[in-house]
Amino acid sequence: MPEKTTNTALKKAVAELEKSVTRSADAIGARAQALADEAQDTQRVAEMIGGMGVDSSTVGETKDIAKTLDALAAGARSYASAGHTTAKSAQAAHDQTRASHDAVQDAYRRAPVDISNMNREWLTQE
Repeated sequence: MPEKTTNTALKKAVAELEKSVTRSADAIGARAQALADEAQDTQRVAEMIGGMGVDSSTVGETKDIAKTLDALAAGARSYASAGHTTAKSAQAAHDQTRASHDAVQDAYRRAPVDISNMNREWLTQE
């Protein structure tokens, strides 16, 4: 970040953060779904080999793997959900930045006089 953050730079950085977090959360969600699918497939295999008369310890281990995969999928889904929540917070910050600072920026652009040398403390909100 630059030494002094401008309104435009702040809005751009927050918008980029929101997009990046959303992409990451979507990717994690896709991986969570892949884990859930793998857990279902593993559970089906456990049932199938159980029906074939494979020893019970092998069937039990296969079911345990399915449960572990399902738990990993649930954890990944939670993590993706947290990412989406973070993205929504970034979007809210972007909206707040736009609402609170754009009016000052617009007023500055429309000003009929040169206020570039004006003391910025006059523009601070109390």
